[in-house]
Amino acid sequence: MLDRVENIRDYSLTGRGAERAVALGLASAEWYHTDVPRKTMKELMQRSDGPAIRDTMLWLGLLVLSGAGGVWFWGTWMCVPFFFVYGTLYGSASDARWHECGHGTAFRTSWMNDAVYQIASFMLMRNPVNWRWSHARHHTDTIIVGRDAEIAVMRPPDLLRVLLNVFGILDVWYSLTGLVKNAFGIYSADERDFIPASEIPKGVFAARVHVLIYVATIAVALYMGSWLPLMLIGLPRMYGCWHMIMTGLLQHGGLAENVLDHRLNSRTVYMNPVSRFLYWNMNYHVEHHMFPMVPYHALPKLHALIKHDLPEPNPSIWSAYAEVIPAWRRQLRYENYFVKRELPPTAKPYREDLQPDILH
Repeated sequence: MLDRVENIRDYSLTGRGAERAVALGLASAEWYHTDVPRKTMKELMQRSDGPAIRDTMLWLGLLVLSGAGGVWFWGTWMCVPFFFVYGTLYGSASDARWHECGHGTAFRTSWMNDAVYQIASFMLMRNPVNWRWSHARHHTDTIIVGRDAEIAVMRPPDLLRVLLNVFGILDVWYSLTGLVKNAFGIYSADERDFIPASEIPKGVFAARVHVLIYVATIAVALYMGSWLPLMLIGLPRMYGCWHMIMTGLLQHGGLAENVLDHRLNSRTVYMNPVSRFLYWNMNYHVEHHMFPMVPYHALPKLHALIKHDLPEPNPSIWSAYAEVIPAWRRQLRYENYFVKRELPPTAKPYREDLQPDILH
């Protein structure tokens, strides 16, 4: 475990944190990568429609069946298990589909990636234009303070906010108000920092489409005098996001900021097959950040190839939280604290010149 020297955290993308990141050479910097033979990497990066078509058909099929079950048993307690499954597929599994299709790696066919990306973006209440650029920045400047717009838990951690977002309470509010603002052409300074000006009109149009669908859904619900339409569109982002939050917080939670080695700021966690299906193998998160163009279905192979150079994965979700929660609690008192993952003897050591923010 290491404490960082300075306590300067301005997470906005247009403030002191951004200036400091640029001054330290952390913005758009060169990252550490495990050595992988070029031929092997080329094979791993091969895209294929097959696995994603299979998994997407299963995802959409289960959505239809569970949604139909919820509608059929609406008004009785029997609808609860159906809506639990529907909500998890809608509010959690959509995040991994949004993510992989946003990278353009899930399918080989571009329009398939785009179609699933648009559907999943709507389910998550994310402007598909804004978030495409936001996530590109996340990969360029992963957990760099003042550069990364997707840092889920800032220091000191707001644990109440973390708990509320297990039910999407704050995220949904910010997402909806953000969509409404975008629909009126209002973009924040932070958004304009990572979204090219030429993309703003596309973002405005996308936001208007999303808002119109939500308005129409609310109108139908009012006409019917029933919550049922909202149980199918909109509310699943709240009651079904638990798995997305549970797994997503482990990606970088409690780890280092302002470093240029993904082994220090990302976490790989072994998970059960159901979670891996919902999460589309994003539990191999160090591997994904090192080599983001490797499709989700090839990540287990990539992990086996480079695990000699990575920290030992957490053996389970619960084991990972046994590491993350104490780290967050300690950061409440000492916000410079973070977990430094130990490397195996077979790994190349962390390079201090790639760790400008944790030098003593």
